[in-house]
Amino acid sequence: MKTAIQIEVRPTEIDVMGHVNNAKYLEYMEWSREDWYNRAGLPFDLLSEQNVGTVTVNININYRKEARLGQKLTVSTEPIRKGRTSFVLKHEIVNEREELVADAEVISCTIDLKERKAVPLPDALAQCFA
Repeated sequence: MKTAIQIEVRPTEIDVMGHVNNAKYLEYMEWSREDWYNRAGLPFDLLSEQNVGTVTVNININYRKEARLGQKLTVSTEPIRKGRTSFVLKHEIVNEREELVADAEVISCTIDLKERKAVPLPDALAQCFA
């Protein structure tokens, strides 16, 4: 399942170069991931009831085109592969002209919230990669 959110670039997200600061793209992707979890029926509360959390362990991001103040961006998230305890979500950020602004693969791991150690993906999460 691929999901998408829309955002408008705000003044606080602009750096001295006059475009979106590189770290803000990670926030945009985080907001989109949270939306994906919720739409997939996997909100934080549901996972934590199972004593499971997800943690980001690697992000590989490509900055393709600058985004500027006031632009409307679409941030998409989709599952692309899973392992035993980890999974990869792909993000793309496009501007109003459908130009690719940034893309990334984010690797996350599922952990036992008490032990803080990796555990196998819960079935509900693993099924999102079928």
